[in-house]
Amino acid sequence: MALQQRLDIRQSQALVMTPQLQQAIKLLQLSNMELADYVERELEQNPLLERDDGDRWKDAAPDGVDREDPAPVAETRVRDTVDLATSDHIGAASDAPLDTDFENVYSSSSASEVGELTGSYADGGGEAFGTWSAHSGSFEDGESSFEATLSEKPNLRDHLAEQVMMDILDPLDRMVAFMLVDQLDPAGYFTGDVGEIADDLGCLPERVEAVLGRLQRFDPPGIFARSLKECLALQLREKDRLDPCMQALLDNLPLLAARNLNQLLKVCGVDAEDLSDMVAEIKALNPKPALAFDSEPVQTLVPDITMRANPGGGWVVELNTDTLPKVLVNQRYHAKVMTGAKGKADKDYIAECFQSASWLVKSLHQRANTILKVATEIVRQQDAFFLHGLQFLKPLILRDIAEAIGMHESTVSRVTTNKFIATPRGVFELKYFFTSSIAGADGQAAHSAEAVRYRIKALIDSEKPDDTLSDDKLVEILRGEGIDIARRTVAKYREGMKIPSSVQRRREKALGL
Repeated sequence: MALQQRLDIRQSQALVMTPQLQQAIKLLQLSNMELADYVERELEQNPLLERDDGDRWKDAAPDGVDREDPAPVAETRVRDTVDLATSDHIGAASDAPLDTDFENVYSSSSASEVGELTGSYADGGGEAFGTWSAHSGSFEDGESSFEATLSEKPNLRDHLAEQVMMDILDPLDRMVAFMLVDQLDPAGYFTGDVGEIADDLGCLPERVEAVLGRLQRFDPPGIFARSLKECLALQLREKDRLDPCMQALLDNLPLLAARNLNQLLKVCGVDAEDLSDMVAEIKALNPKPALAFDSEPVQTLVPDITMRANPGGGWVVELNTDTLPKVLVNQRYHAKVMTGAKGKADKDYIAECFQSASWLVKSLHQRANTILKVATEIVRQQDAFFLHGLQFLKPLILRDIAEAIGMHESTVSRVTTNKFIATPRGVFELKYFFTSSIAGADGQAAHSAEAVRYRIKALIDSEKPDDTLSDDKLVEILRGEGIDIARRTVAKYREGMKIPSSVQRRREKALGL
């Protein structure tokens, strides 16, 4: 067969991820805080994008006199985020922003269609979504930041350095002390080698040991210990409670971890009541004394979605407007610079900026629409959980939500990733409401795995002191309640919740733990 070149025309279908579609997908999986950072970068790069400061209808004239001109701007401007997320413009349940043509985003959206999405569940349709308007602050807006309200705490090194300067006067001993301070790990344990430090400083190891002994009396108690046993001993010595019986208990910490009551009573030479008191003292100590220092301030979790009870029944679901950016396209500035553009390169650049800005506003609307649809459907399906508690959490998968709102599972997955909702029962990640199901004993009713975990924990917490529930007993109780579960599943859930076995729990109760 002879080889030859030939030119053919073929027709085929292929999925092409355009830059605009990639941007819409990227925005969908961002949290509100991450979205604000992304929009801030776009504002810096795109001259046609501007942040809405709430006075969009006023424009300063060249002579410095403000003039009102609402009508022309209202007719020609591109709708911004706040307009597109109101109850009058938000899409219907049949819309799928990331699954359909983007050019039809703004078509035929009405309050009645929103009512079809929420139905009587939210008692009013559009009210369930509320409005989507938010401000994005700047460094000059006069608002105090979270960091400005924090008081500065001394770090561990500064705290120890002050004590070294006050307690140790010899210059060489001070040098040794600072070398030892540099060998502390984050928990406050000394991880260095005394011999190596002595060689580096040209002194005897005995001198380094002596300085280390002085440092072990510093605050916080237990600092500079070389093991957990030594750390606890230093704190007990500070309280004058390190007697021979307590030392014997510290020497046998593995027995304490195994809850071996009989062996501990033998090695410590005390009765059960005294051993219980000794264990309580050890539990009151701090095994990581340095953690009180150098700790980062706890950052408050900001929810992306909020929900509240509707006085007329059901729930009202809204986006958290405090963390959402509000942007618009400056149509007037676009017309001005386009008129003044001379070269083709300038016109192409302006057109590209205008298209990017318009698409960003459109993508923000799609993101709001999609998140609200998914969150509203989750709240509708988990209504019993919000009303009665965790034991009523029903099993749910991505496909259930995707089929209910007419979207793809991948879209629902992106929406529920790293998104949090503030509810009357606390703040939850949207992923929390998707749990596997456990079959009922009758073969029909299904139970959420999270609800089963909750029931197992409740049973163990309520067990009598003289009667600990084994895994087999838990299986028997759960099957009596209509939950068909295997023993290994109960053991897996119990271990996942850090609950010891029935044997260990029995030993803990004997020790009074």
